[in-house]
Amino acid sequence: MATRTSLSTRTLLVCAAIGVATGIIGGIAGLITPVVLVSVPFLYGLVLGAHVLPGIIAQEVLRLPLVALVTHVIAALISSAFNPAWALRFIGTALLFGAIQEAIAALTRYRLWGRWRFFVSAVIIGILVAVVVWFAAHMEALDPWARILYLAVSVLGPVIWTAIGIGVGNALRRAGVAPK
Repeated sequence: MATRTSLSTRTLLVCAAIGVATGIIGGIAGLITPVVLVSVPFLYGLVLGAHVLPGIIAQEVLRLPLVALVTHVIAALISSAFNPAWALRFIGTALLFGAIQEAIAALTRYRLWGRWRFFVSAVIIGILVAVVVWFAAHMEALDPWARILYLAVSVLGPVIWTAIGIGVGNALRRAGVAPK
């Protein structure tokens, strides 16, 4: 008799649906990134923070191992359709953000699904985003107030998107999307 795996067909289909929806959001974020970097670079953390959505929603709905990573990869493939030149960036971001979200869940052995654990991963991602983008976007060229605002937005961006993702995931869970 075959045993049930955590990544059943239904689970994968839910991951795919979430991945497509959040991949569209990620694709739009990718499209507006050059405009944001040129006009208001200190808001880039808010734009990049949208990429936390796939894993947050998937983990809130499914509460299973690997769903964040799978959903992130699907979302990255969808986002890549919006800007194929950034496909490796989308996939790299998906793997990094998904791995961080999975690692936090793994630390609790996928048993504790309190809101705090989602926000821990969001703050870690926000700090990472702040450090990486600081060098990539040449933030040292900005005024001191813009640098401070940039650091705050970089950390708060993923936190804000995490709160949105928890709300969406919770609504989907209440609607019966989660496998039984």
